[in-house]
Amino acid sequence: MFFGIDMEKIVIILVVAALLLGPEKLPRYAELLAKFTVRARDWLNGARSRVKDEMGEDFDDIEWRKLDPRQYDPRRIIRDALLDDTPSPPSRASAIAPAVVAAPAVAPSPTGTLADSDPRPGRDPDAPVPFDSEAT
Repeated sequence: MFFGIDMEKIVIILVVAALLLGPEKLPRYAELLAKFTVRARDWLNGARSRVKDEMGEDFDDIEWRKLDPRQYDPRRIIRDALLDDTPSPPSRASAIAPAVVAAPAVAPSPTGTLADSDPRPGRDPDAPVPFDSEAT
């Protein structure tokens, strides 16, 4: 298998290319493809050697198969996360939540409006709500 492509597909592509290019141009394009392949292989080997030089001895210890992104299945990751029985550390939001729940509720006034029971002292219930035209 070549980058996930079967050999049959490669042969079909080569036959179609031979028919489209014709016998006159085919050798020139085959030569260009060979040169490109050699340059790409040299570039990849150079990149690999530079990475190996920069990482030092740790390069050979890395298990490259574990870093292959094709092995990650999002469904499996989510299923494993949902079935994980280890308790997670309490987050900052869960520490704040009890304080919010414990806050006194504002009861409506006998007339059915919240204006009479406004917990903010000094605010006129009939005054318009403050508005900042420069916000957002």
